[in-house]
Amino acid sequence: MKKREAVVITLLSLAVFLLAFLISGRLWFRVDMTRNRAYTISELSGNLYREISDRVTITYFVSQRLSASHPMPGGITDLLREYAARSRGRIRFLVKDPAEAGLGRIVEDLGIIPWQIQAAERNETTHATVYSGILIEYLDREEVIPLVFSLDTLEYDLSSRIRSLVRNTNRYLGIIAGDAHREWQTDYALLNHALVLSGFRPELIIPGSRISPALPALFVLGGAESLDVYHLRPIDEYIQGGGNVFFALNGVFVDSQGSLEARAASDMGLLAMLANFGFLLRRALVLDRASLNLTFQTRNEGGTQVQSVRYPPWIAVQDEGVNPGHPVSARAMGPDLFWPSPLELFPPPGVEAEVLFYSTDEAWLQTENFVTNPNLVSRFEDERNRTLGKKILAASLSGRFPSAFNDSRAFSNEPNFTDRSSNRSSRIIVVGDVNFAGPLMQTSQSEERNLEFLVRAAGWLSGEDDLLALRGRGQMPGRLDRISDPETRANVMAFSRMLNTFVIPLVIIAAGFLICRRRKALKGKGPSL
Repeated sequence: MKKREAVVITLLSLAVFLLAFLISGRLWFRVDMTRNRAYTISELSGNLYREISDRVTITYFVSQRLSASHPMPGGITDLLREYAARSRGRIRFLVKDPAEAGLGRIVEDLGIIPWQIQAAERNETTHATVYSGILIEYLDREEVIPLVFSLDTLEYDLSSRIRSLVRNTNRYLGIIAGDAHREWQTDYALLNHALVLSGFRPELIIPGSRISPALPALFVLGGAESLDVYHLRPIDEYIQGGGNVFFALNGVFVDSQGSLEARAASDMGLLAMLANFGFLLRRALVLDRASLNLTFQTRNEGGTQVQSVRYPPWIAVQDEGVNPGHPVSARAMGPDLFWPSPLELFPPPGVEAEVLFYSTDEAWLQTENFVTNPNLVSRFEDERNRTLGKKILAASLSGRFPSAFNDSRAFSNEPNFTDRSSNRSSRIIVVGDVNFAGPLMQTSQSEERNLEFLVRAAGWLSGEDDLLALRGRGQMPGRLDRISDPETRANVMAFSRMLNTFVIPLVIIAAGFLICRRRKALKGKGPSL
């Protein structure tokens, strides 16, 4: 090769590298080999640019100290960069460290939550205040994701907020705390926090007040013993106007703050109204072999003793009991329920019914003498033989529902198929348990699965069917205690101990022995001539 040709090739190569460097920010890509492509945005998110008429700015406020000590901010940055790369210039992505930019107070005023981490510096453990939140701006409107430390629901959180900004819609969610002894801000604080983090705006509605037909969805938590006809008529009118409602109700009242005494719930009209819509909530308790542990204290002559027992009235919904075909339950974990009551479905003509969650086939009922005291476990199965079988724990109905106030039969606790008074379709979800939405979820570490179900229910009732598919793209962890039968669980544990303690070490030793013998045999042969 001539010297002149070599110089030309070198210059051209440098020019190619320079151009590649200049356009690398626009031609960004990565390879995602995870199941369900959990680290790649979906087609729905990639096509959001078609709805964007002006530029959307996404600013990720993340502390450099957090980025240096944890890999998650890097994954979040990659996902946000992909939004910008696939938006055809409609989405701009920025990263800022609030501390370096002097924006700490401004960032907190936006709603981004500061939190502390431990860091080891010069053999000392120190605490540092860090940020990891996202601000989304469009025209004169903005949305904030207060705290981001996971990729599990980040795409849903981003795409739902971007769509809300672009369409100039507010994701309001009406709340009626129906039980007189429960308060929204205290008893349902975890639910309120989860809904806000997911972009919803809960609004407390006073029972009996008018409900705006423009409200996307309504949550009614409890109220069988508190809400009468005066309180129920606005809910019925809301449904007749096409409103969508989530009901969480108890058929049996359990004194969870005291003696655990249980009794059939009295009905002021709410259970009868649901029966008119096609949901019959029985005044019974479901018990199941697939249950949670209950830890409690007992006192005897020796003092106070702490016990932990399997508690069949607290049900852990198993994977096989989850309906994979419904947007609310697809690719989701079953919730944990506390003293649930069974549902029976009698959908009116033209109304579509779908079960969301079942118990296992090993479930049974208490219908007469309600025994919930963990010290009386032997009496839990009094009715097991005659009530054994799979039970419906949560279900949805979709269609045009008859009004519960069209005639005097409406509150007879029987399905009443009256003439429809509206042409608008509605969606209703009923769960035979209100305790699962309250603080009891903390006693069994059920927050993740219970709040996920409740947020999904809010999304489906609000018409976000396509966005819900984004919430289950990551790999959801399974239950660690999914084997509920004690004998089977003991056998599996014994097999695991045998496998890990003896079988695997023996296999490794045998493999090493065989390798050594093979090497000695090859060494003994010597080099061949």
